[in-house]
Amino acid sequence: MRPGEGKACGAPGDEERSDSVAVSCENVVKHYGEVRAVDGVSFDVHRGEIFGIIGPNGAGKTTLLECVEGLRTHDSGSIEVLGLDPQRRTRLVRERTGVQLQTSALPQRIKVGEALDLFAACYERPADWRDLLTRLGLGNKTGSYVEKLSGGQRQRVFIAFALVNDPGLVFLDELTTGLDPQARLAIWDVIRDIRDGGTTVVLTTHFMEEAERLCDRVAIVDHGRIVALGTVPELIASTGAESTMSFVVDGSPPLDRLHALPGVSYAEHVEGRVIVHGTSARFAQDVMGVLAGIDARVHDLRSQQPSLEDVFLALTGRRMREGAPA
Repeated sequence: MRPGEGKACGAPGDEERSDSVAVSCENVVKHYGEVRAVDGVSFDVHRGEIFGIIGPNGAGKTTLLECVEGLRTHDSGSIEVLGLDPQRRTRLVRERTGVQLQTSALPQRIKVGEALDLFAACYERPADWRDLLTRLGLGNKTGSYVEKLSGGQRQRVFIAFALVNDPGLVFLDELTTGLDPQARLAIWDVIRDIRDGGTTVVLTTHFMEEAERLCDRVAIVDHGRIVALGTVPELIASTGAESTMSFVVDGSPPLDRLHALPGVSYAEHVEGRVIVHGTSARFAQDVMGVLAGIDARVHDLRSQQPSLEDVFLALTGRRMREGAPA
């Protein structure tokens, strides 16, 4: 049983739901003066998934996340987190969820074990933080000062803070910003382990590859609205973006046969290379089938598939810059 389960009391409909929804937002609005930072947003997060929220700078995704977490009050619409209203049942929501903020700070000269003891004391039924550190690869860092850890190790400590109450749902905001590629890959493994352990993960990121590699589903937010929502393959397919294959072939290139393929939009021979564009799911297999059928000798084969970055650019007209605050 997770912290606080079986003890909820309140208005009818406030009990934790037994269905598959961890977060439900319905027509959520948040104003700052005349600006609608969140403009009628509706979506569900399924239990046991990694759900990503991406968007350009100023798109409203951090404000949206803070409303869901119960850290900020939304103006209208409804939000349920594990079946609870985060505005009315704030304490219970915080018992059952974990939050890793975009910017975090600790007192200087505090040790990892001391910090986790402090955080664990805030909850009725904390997890065993020593076991948690071991799972995060920090079992030998209990007596180390947090400020002396590497960037990737510090981020894992902050993940431990978010998990110390054994939450059913954890929010991770721009978790890997500022990390080197090796540390980022290690954090990705940690996030997958969290999901595989039964905890639902909601994360924001401005790394398109991170969203592609980690998220079961992604919401793209722009100007306070969700402009697309689905799995990465669904979002890529929805844009009709083309795949490209290019290669060098001995002899005369079979352009006529390539043009005849149903999934090929066009094929050309440019500066000694054959370049083929198409959208079919079997695009690559069909092209290779043509080449095999004429026993062509192919060199320097290259393939470029559409990505989440292409979807993002098509929908928002803006490129997400690595390292920029989102």
